[in-house]
Amino acid sequence: MKSKKFTLGLLIFYLVVLTWIIVFKMQFTNVNLPELRNINLIPFGGSLVVNGEMNFSEIINNALAFIPFGILIGVLWDKKTFIKKTLPIILTSFVFETLQFILGIGASDITDIISNSIGGVIGIAITIGISKMFKNNWRKIINVISLIGCIILTLFIIILVLANL
Repeated sequence: MKSKKFTLGLLIFYLVVLTWIIVFKMQFTNVNLPELRNINLIPFGGSLVVNGEMNFSEIINNALAFIPFGILIGVLWDKKTFIKKTLPIILTSFVFETLQFILGIGASDITDIISNSIGGVIGIAITIGISKMFKNNWRKIINVISLIGCIILTLFIIILVLANL
């Protein structure tokens, strides 16, 4: 039980940082937030074309950002069905995109929801793989790796803040 509480703490930390990155664009005040209210409902339309050329980096970055979400959900809800693990990932992504539109601080894009969801599913798959490889200690292994990731992320944020003082 302690392991799941620790995982929940990691998930909360991760979601706070993810919200700061996606919704608040890594800003500490609303002064520097972009004033943009746009919706793209065409999957893989606008986000792929930058200056007339195909650009997959935003899609890849969105998927990578949601892999930890899938991993942590996979640990917390290891007994639940795949759909029940995937649903909070999709809903969280949808809420982020909706908040960006409501607050007028970013473009809401169906491609982001799709790529975030793919990242979460990859994270769930990673958890399943690790649990099969390390039958007894898989939660501990994931928690240690996740803690290291949180420490690195915290250091990165501190460096970012200090660089912008």
